[in-house]
Amino acid sequence: MNADIRNLDLNLLRALDALLDERSVTRAATRLSLTQPAVSGMLTRLRDAFDDPLFIRAPHGMVPTLRAQTLAAPIKQVLADIDMLLQPTRFDPQTATLTWTIAATDYALKAVIVPFIAALKLRAPGIRIRVVAVEAEKLFAQAERGDIDVALLTPHSTPGELHGRALYDEEFVCMLRADHPDAGAPLTLDRFCALEHVLVSWQGDSFRGITDDALATMGRERRIGLSVSSFLVVPEVLAVSDMISVVPKRLAGAASGFCLLAPPLPIPGFTKSMAWHERSHRDPAHQWLRNLLLETSQQGSLKKES
Repeated sequence: MNADIRNLDLNLLRALDALLDERSVTRAATRLSLTQPAVSGMLTRLRDAFDDPLFIRAPHGMVPTLRAQTLAAPIKQVLADIDMLLQPTRFDPQTATLTWTIAATDYALKAVIVPFIAALKLRAPGIRIRVVAVEAEKLFAQAERGDIDVALLTPHSTPGELHGRALYDEEFVCMLRADHPDAGAPLTLDRFCALEHVLVSWQGDSFRGITDDALATMGRERRIGLSVSSFLVVPEVLAVSDMISVVPKRLAGAASGFCLLAPPLPIPGFTKSMAWHERSHRDPAHQWLRNLLLETSQQGSLKKES
């Protein structure tokens, strides 16, 4: 084993980190923007440096040895520390040219990302934002690798290993087109149950939600005529039918041509929050990003992170 760090190329550590995450030379090469032979050569050098095979071939990829497993966490920390050393100590949003990735649901796209982008383009015109879908089972690994900078979630769906902060509390309203026969007057519980509803279900195949749970405690039920997997299509459906929908107030308020009424029963709302990894917790650029998300989501009430 060559234990002299002066003889170890630090790029090899990035290769080992990618191999540990991907368990495949091909996928690691793609992630590193290198050729497969180049990564294979780096693996050979790593094996020599650590005097260990590091990975064993298996039918479904490469299995790390015990030695490789013990290296995984320290290598991530070393690489994070090196990245931090290379970052400027002062962040200037007006001159910054960065790309940030935010994981968001379609609800967060409308309620959080739209006002955030409006402010970002005025204050940091050189920063690009990439929005990707939230994949709950992959979220921590994505944040750990730096594939995602911030995720827009709810507190109960935030992995415990991530930092989190509430953005705002959301409530539900009944949404129907402005010329709907029931627009303009308070909805009674009987009328609410009699009308046909559009339900938003993440799976797109469920006909029960939190509103139905609330109704069940009262011994009541409603008529659900359509179940969809996205909030964004709801206004279009309501505009061409006499259906109504119980939707988050921030989404309903952003649409024109609709009447918003208070539900005739208590329906629990939810908290929208953001989450991020320890690797970017102290970075000035990421702190600025999170503070801007907080400011714009709270409609101008800026509360800086402690």
